[in-house]
Amino acid sequence: MASPSTPELNPAAYRRWISAFWTAAPLVMRGVVVEGAEHVPLTGRLLLVINHLSYLDTPIVGMAMPRLVTPIVGERFEHSVFTPVLTAAGSIYINRGEVDRTALRRASAVLENEGCLAVAVEGQRSPTGALTHGKPGAAFLATRTGSPIVPAAIWGTERILPALKRLRRAEVHVRFGEPFRLPHGRIRGAELDHHTEYIMRQLAALLPERYRGVYSHMS
Repeated sequence: MASPSTPELNPAAYRRWISAFWTAAPLVMRGVVVEGAEHVPLTGRLLLVINHLSYLDTPIVGMAMPRLVTPIVGERFEHSVFTPVLTAAGSIYINRGEVDRTALRRASAVLENEGCLAVAVEGQRSPTGALTHGKPGAAFLATRTGSPIVPAAIWGTERILPALKRLRRAEVHVRFGEPFRLPHGRIRGAELDHHTEYIMRQLAALLPERYRGVYSHMS
């Protein structure tokens, strides 16, 4: 039995819900274009870092992933269509605007148990539709647990609901990058900020220019 600090992932229920989302996807999207899924290790601890444009990002990234993934989420979707899949995924709810040590312990437990954890590095949905400055949580987890990182860029999710209002369907893209690692250890302060910047640059490199936001100066 999992310890109280370890989220309960229900693989069978998770797979059923992901399959249901794929079945329903053509009703609300023109398609989901997935690139680079071969970069995702199928076993072992893994930190998946994503940008965040819409509350639809989490289920769509789950659809695109070739393995089960537990997300860190900042909002509780009570009585939502997403509640069952978020529950099945063992989602970790984090309190924004503070150091949520309980959530960090649970996130670390997922990685230490060789699971895959998804983190939106910006910490919230982008108000501009493009990248904002990253938060240090992902770099903290990667350095403390020694987990490899795979960046996953997603775009088009912010257009799904506006398109439906016009009786149209948007196309969504998910692009995975190659795995990389940060130094393993108890890293803090400016060094952690440096690693966060590196993560964000890897993520920005996967996005079209118009989505790079504060990282649009990249060559």
